[in-house]
This record gives sequence, structure tokens and C-alpha cells, in this order.
Amino acid sequence: MTANHPSTEKPTALLALADGSLFYGTGFGATGQTVAELVFNTAMTGYQEIMTDPSYAGQVVTFTFPHVGNVGVNADDDETAEPVAAGMVVKWDPTEPSNWRAAGDLVGWLEKRGRIGIGGIDTRRLTRAIRQQGAPHVALAHSPDGVFDIAALVKAARDWKGLEGLDLAKDVSCHQSYRWDEKRWAWPEGYTRRDGPGLRVVAIDYGAKRNILRCLASAGCEVTVLPATATAADVLALNPEGVFLSNGPGDPAATGDYAVPMIRGVLERDLPVFGICLGHQMLALALGAKTIKMNHGHHGANHPVKDLETGKVEITSMNHGFTVDSQTLPAGVKETHVSLFDGSNCGIRMENRPVFSVQYHPEASPGPQDSYYLFDRFAEAMRTRRAARAGA
Repeated sequence: MTANHPSTEKPTALLALADGSLFYGTGFGATGQTVAELVFNTAMTGYQEIMTDPSYAGQVVTFTFPHVGNVGVNADDDETAEPVAAGMVVKWDPTEPSNWRAAGDLVGWLEKRGRIGIGGIDTRRLTRAIRQQGAPHVALAHSPDGVFDIAALVKAARDWKGLEGLDLAKDVSCHQSYRWDEKRWAWPEGYTRRDGPGLRVVAIDYGAKRNILRCLASAGCEVTVLPATATAADVLALNPEGVFLSNGPGDPAATGDYAVPMIRGVLERDLPVFGICLGHQMLALALGAKTIKMNHGHHGANHPVKDLETGKVEITSMNHGFTVDSQTLPAGVKETHVSLFDGSNCGIRMENRPVFSVQYHPEASPGPQDSYYLFDRFAEAMRTRRAARAGA
């Protein structure tokens, strides 16, 4: 085994990798232990949004940016009601917040919500290991007395089955339908509500971030959210003008067991469809393509993506460990976007139909705002369909 020891006080937390590597540090947040896949995120901001992003279910996040905790936490920045990521790894222990929006501190927030953090870690070394070896299975433990059963932690990491074949969308999805009308945050009003009639959109919740729903509302959509297990009959009963497929965690092939039949049923109707992240992968599977597990995935807010149809390069926010295999796209489905980091697929569309999806997160939160236009594209497709039907 190899071990990384902090240079100061007695370690109170331990990150054990399945290969036997040990990283000692200072624990914060909840005590106890958790087992998950370890990934790294390169975003410089948005640790609260990242920890509450349902797409991180089953994962511990290593933050490559050292300043974590310095702006505190507040209810406005939650992407879902509770943290979903299993834990966090940081270089420097979180500091007291210094920001006018802070309503609390990160350490207390994690402790109250049962999430473990470890600080004092050489995150550069850890990130190199993830890139070279692939996203490892890990056990993360926080014990204030500094006593750890190392053999048991390594065994727990080795015994964990991982995300392949695992359907997590049902775990993070809503359990009943609801309406959404809150729009994107704007100065000085903050969050405001959309009112009046809008474009009727059914959003399938595979682990939807709140800011995605806000972007839909800001684009003029009257949003009804349905659980991940909704059927085509459930969707069509609401007479939607468009269907949105959300982000989410886990293996898309596993979620596809129930999602693909629903999507194919919707595609039989001439409805605009827009998917993001897991929703992109679900659409690809429904159209006949395949998905594959990536070595370490894409997690960050600085990923360059090229639009193959316009030549434009967008800087995007990403969070995914699986990808659509572009070599398996069927006739009639075009690849529209690719990652400039590794050439992996980042977008598709059906030819001659308003059905499209992207692997990245155009709603950002955190991240750049280069891709907000995709929500307007979805809305415009619905308006065009509405006008055509009115004139028929």
C-alpha cells in the first residue's frame, strides 16, 4: 500500500482506494464512512451546486480548485433539496465563509446532511491517479479519534460493484408529478415566477437540476415534471407541446430499460424533444445507438465543445461518466457536437425533426453561459409546431 500523510495534526479522515492507496487528511462534516466512485471536478466555483447535483449520486468528488467553503452556503444555490454526492475531497480545509450571500458554513451544512469531507489532501496527485487509472472505487471514512480499520476500508472499496449496470435515476427522481414556474436568478429580484399560459412541456426527472427547470421556465415553458418511470401514456395524457429529458446518475443502459420504451412512444408523435446529459444518452439509446463507460469521465466547468454544424466552440459545464458511442448512431441521426478534449460525442439531432440533445449542461450552475441558447431553440421548435398546427 502507498500512503499520503498530512504534515500537521493527527489524521481524522482516510480515503482508501481499491488498489490499496491511502490518503490521510482532516475530516469535516458527518462522521462515519461511505463507499463510492471517485471523480474530480475542475470548476473554480459552485461546490454547493456540485454537491447537490443528482448526477453525482454514487460518487465522491475531488475538487481540484483549492478554495472550497469560502463563500459559505445558502438555500438559493441548492440544485436539489439535499446533497446527493457521497462526499468531498479538498486540498485545504474549508474556511469560515466570507460572502454577503452566505447563510451558513459548508462544514455545518455537510454535517447536518450526513455527507463526509476530507481536507489536507494532495488533490493534484489524486487527480493524476484518476486520469491515469480511471475513476477508482473508494471508501471514505471520518473518525474524530483517528482510528481506522484500514483492511476493512480497502476491502469495502474493492467489493463495491460500481456504477456499471446500476440504475440510480429512480433513487433521485421525484415520486409524483409537480408543476414548476420559477425562473432563472436575476439581479436584483433574485428568483421570480413565470405567469400566464406558456408552452406546455413535460420534463422527465432522471435527477433534474433546479436550474434546468428554471431555464425552461425562463424560455416561456409551462413545465410539468414527471418521475423517471413515467410511461409514454403518462406523458401524452398531459397533451405536451414538447418533452424534455433531464440529467441524472448511473448507467444509462440500466435506466434505459424503462426510459427507452417511453421515449420511443413519444417519438411516434411529432413532438419536439430536448435532452441533457443522461437525457441525451436516453435519447441516443431510444434511437438505436449505444453508450459506453469512460475512463474518468468529464466533470468541470471549462470543457470546450465544438458545434460541427456551425464551427462554433462553446465552453461548457459537464458531469458524466458514460458517453454515447458516435460510431453506433443510426441513419437519420447526426452527431452535432464533439468534445475538443477527447473527441467524444457531445450532441445529436434527428434529421428533419425537432429532436436533439447534448451531453453537456447548458444551464451551467456552475459554469459558463455559452449554451443557454439551446433552451430558446427548444422553445422555438414548439412555437413553430404550434403555428403550423394552427394554420393547418
